Amino acid sequence: MTASKKAQTRQVKGKAKAAAGRAVGNEHTTAEGHAEKPKGGAREANERAKGAFKR
Repeated sequence: MTASKKAQTRQVKGKAKAAAGRAVGNEHTTAEGHAEKPKGGAREANERAKGAFKR
C-alpha cells in the first residue's frame, strides 16, 4: 500500500471513529476521530508534494 493510500485510510478511519463516538454518545472517541482526520490529510499533502518534486 502506498503512503498516499495509507493517508486516505487514516482519514476514513478518523471519520468512522468520530461517527461511532457520536452514535454511542462517547465524547472521547469522537474527539479521537476528529484528531485523526487532519493527520491523514497532512500526510497525503506531504506525499503529493513529494510527487510534484519527482517530476
